[in-house]
Amino acid sequence: MKRPKSDRQRLLKETIEKTPFITDEELAKQFSVSIQTIRLDRMELSIPELRQRIKSVATNQWNETVKALPLEEVIGEVVDLELDNRAISILDIGAEHVFSRNKIARGHHLFAQANSLAVAVINDELALTAKSELKFTRQVKEGERVVAKAVVEGKEKGLTIVHVNSIVENETVFTGIFHMYQPNEQKGEQ
Repeated sequence: MKRPKSDRQRLLKETIEKTPFITDEELAKQFSVSIQTIRLDRMELSIPELRQRIKSVATNQWNETVKALPLEEVIGEVVDLELDNRAISILDIGAEHVFSRNKIARGHHLFAQANSLAVAVINDELALTAKSELKFTRQVKEGERVVAKAVVEGKEKGLTIVHVNSIVENETVFTGIFHMYQPNEQKGEQ
């Protein structure tokens, strides 16, 4: 059933307010219209594209809650964050991240994305990586998008354990276990 444009736009706005990370493709299916119609509706309603919505929500969430790291020091774009629980960031691999000869990403960029996410997820003003266990499972090439997901697994010998999996198109490319030291927490235990 086709809705009048005004109804569709009102419902579109409500849907995006409730679920800001919904894609234009998902919206098009939900409203039984073309992706181009959704884009035109968004433009008329001054609703930014998904990437800008993600950035806006993450920046607001980040500024209100993160203690250990300023936003500009995180490698990648944080798109989800729940302190002491989980975090997600996205890194688009560009020419500046790869070896010029073979267009394969330098490993330190994948490590930096994962490590900075492990630091950011800790609810402490100073969180430091005490130890990490890393495994690269496949090469990442220029133009690929790396989604890093950090999960706080608990504590072990006074350190917080954070697991990070980095994925490209549903394939794991990097895993890391980060043992995070929190000096402020150590003081509280004494």
